[in-house]
Amino acid sequence: MKALIFIGLLIVNIQLIAQTTIIHCGQIIDGIADKVQKEVSIVIEGNTITKIEKGFVEVADNQKLIDLSEAFVMPGFIDMHVHIESEYSKNSYLQKFTLDKADKSFQAVNNAKLTLNAGFTTIRDLGGSGVNTALRDAIKKGIIVGPRIYSVNKSLAITGGHADPTNGYGEHIMCAMPGPESGVCDGVEECMKAVRQQVKLGADWIKITATAGVLSIAKDGDGPQFTQEEIEAIVQTGKDRGVKVAAHAHGIEGMQRAIRGGVTTIEHGSYMDEETMELMKKYGTYLVPTITAGASVADSAKIDGYFPAIVKPKALAVGPQIQNTFAKAYQAGVNIAFGTDAGVFKHGKNGKEFELMVEVGMPPMEAIKCATSINAAVLENDKIGALATGRFADIVACTNNPLEDITELQRIVFVMKDGAVIKD
Repeated sequence: MKALIFIGLLIVNIQLIAQTTIIHCGQIIDGIADKVQKEVSIVIEGNTITKIEKGFVEVADNQKLIDLSEAFVMPGFIDMHVHIESEYSKNSYLQKFTLDKADKSFQAVNNAKLTLNAGFTTIRDLGGSGVNTALRDAIKKGIIVGPRIYSVNKSLAITGGHADPTNGYGEHIMCAMPGPESGVCDGVEECMKAVRQQVKLGADWIKITATAGVLSIAKDGDGPQFTQEEIEAIVQTGKDRGVKVAAHAHGIEGMQRAIRGGVTTIEHGSYMDEETMELMKKYGTYLVPTITAGASVADSAKIDGYFPAIVKPKALAVGPQIQNTFAKAYQAGVNIAFGTDAGVFKHGKNGKEFELMVEVGMPPMEAIKCATSINAAVLENDKIGALATGRFADIVACTNNPLEDITELQRIVFVMKDGAVIKD
């Protein structure tokens, strides 16, 4: 009995002396309001913001002070389109045959670190080999330090579609044609099975390639790839299993099928026209523009030998479209969510997207809100995306005012995730 009492008192004492962290913030952008607040204190217990007070509150002896009184403080950013396992280079197409999951795992750990240090405390990974889902779980368990991950596991494609992993293979190196178990599906029944398989493997979201793509080994870059009935079956099956659907889409017909089919986000949207924008507004669909990826592939295509010959003209044609389409969609009132397609370009450079969004007319504050509270709403997570009582202590800071110079968001000097300081 005495031993039990001692253990109980010990637990109570540990709880009593658990350190409270107080951050003195020079200025904060909370991710919700349009106004900057000056001289604010954020009080953190464990991984949660418990109080936000005006002024710099006094810090007791048993409390920890983080002095950001000269900095601009914001919620941790959310990137809705990342490929954490990989990063494109001249060798990417060869590496499909030379790297296995163990190699990808080590790459993914490093990419996660780069992403978190850049201020992105949450990401949505839109397609990998399953390493993305395993990394998500390792981060949750505290085995690996990295951003909070929402994973689609493996994205879905039609036979020969943008996410068919055997595109460009000779028949002599195919053990078998891929099917629903590996994310390749044709017809309503196979599409339903493919969704169930990815959810079984741990997917938080489903991603479809509703049109052809730029970087796949195929001539077509924007043609539709799933039928209307297939998309509707995927969305309904996802809904039944509690997951939403994202749709990679460059061309108009594929986009419109995806929107009418009920997807939550359109990725890229390169050739979107006014009719499609109106359809997105009608259905409440979000555009995830990935401007940085478009600019990156267009630049890379100018380097001899960087892409296979069949890919190069697509990269030169589609890449430059994305920023202009984003500008038109924003002006038309389409819902915008922040996403970069990191992995197509170097991980850790995600903050470039802010600059490219602002460059064509989005105000800096709106761009920041896209990467914080708006993305949190799309993910249906009311614990992230804002500096507010009850939210997770995901906090980043830069030295100078990002509303005056948006490139400051590419120079994040402080990162906290779940109450733990990652970069100081």
